[in-house]
Amino acid sequence: MAKAISPCIFCQIARSSNSTPLLHSVRSLDDKVVAFKDINPSAFRHYLIIPVEHIPTVNDLQRRNEDYTLVSHMINVGETLLRRDAPQSNQYRFGFHQPPFNSVDHLHLHCFALPFIPRWKQLKYMSLGPLGGFIEAEKLLEKIKPLSPIPP
Repeated sequence: MAKAISPCIFCQIARSSNSTPLLHSVRSLDDKVVAFKDINPSAFRHYLIIPVEHIPTVNDLQRRNEDYTLVSHMINVGETLLRRDAPQSNQYRFGFHQPPFNSVDHLHLHCFALPFIPRWKQLKYMSLGPLGGFIEAEKLLEKIKPLSPIPP
């Protein structure tokens, strides 16, 4: 029987990336997330961290330990990669687009070593308050932090 091909480009990258070079991968380091360079970078360094499991958007995350731990892990992977690849940068930024402003319906963390290049690209990564836009990773963590303590 033929294997069904996922229509989600990020699921394809996470499961069998032959065309996208991975900076952090399931095969070598991790069974939860993979990382790769954004194909249209907006900053000095611009990486995407995606979960292997298909989660459509930030709206699908809930106040539960699994989601909080996943997003924390995504941030840690992004910080590690940027510190390794852009140690000279003095500002890093991490966040997610919120619907309807997300370009791919698969949760992905944008990791930037600033500055934005060109500068106007920073407009794509602004919060639009109640309309959505871009949410900083730490703000998302506050929003999904479980009400009960997270076990060590």
